[in-house]
Amino acid sequence: MAIKRRAKVEMNFSMSSMTDLVFLLLIFFLITSTLVNPNALKLLLPKSTNQVNTKPEVSISIKHYVESNTFSYHINGEQTPVPFSQIEPLIQASLQGTEDPTVSLHVDRTVPMEQVVNVMNIAKRNQYRIILATAPE
Repeated sequence: MAIKRRAKVEMNFSMSSMTDLVFLLLIFFLITSTLVNPNALKLLLPKSTNQVNTKPEVSISIKHYVESNTFSYHINGEQTPVPFSQIEPLIQASLQGTEDPTVSLHVDRTVPMEQVVNVMNIAKRNQYRIILATAPE
């Protein structure tokens, strides 16, 4: 007397759930990658053909509001402006203990040279290397 199974086990695997998961992950990474922006400030940088390969530890942005002739200083691309009097202590705290401290200066085209030199003087007083960021030509 031979006993036979009535339900046969099929050896198939459905890939539809796996493709749904891959598409969801793809959409998630596409959305999150567009949210990451290193320099959130929109600055019109001057153009240059020289580029430096050094990676700065601190980035300072100076934005000029032409209508009111005022300036705002931003450290590391933050949206909240920092008063000029607080720039030096914040940079010193950020670069504390780093070897070969480097500061990147992102300046709008319309910013007067006096504002740029003020920040460069801070870097010189503290013996930091400074890079003036430009847009490639």
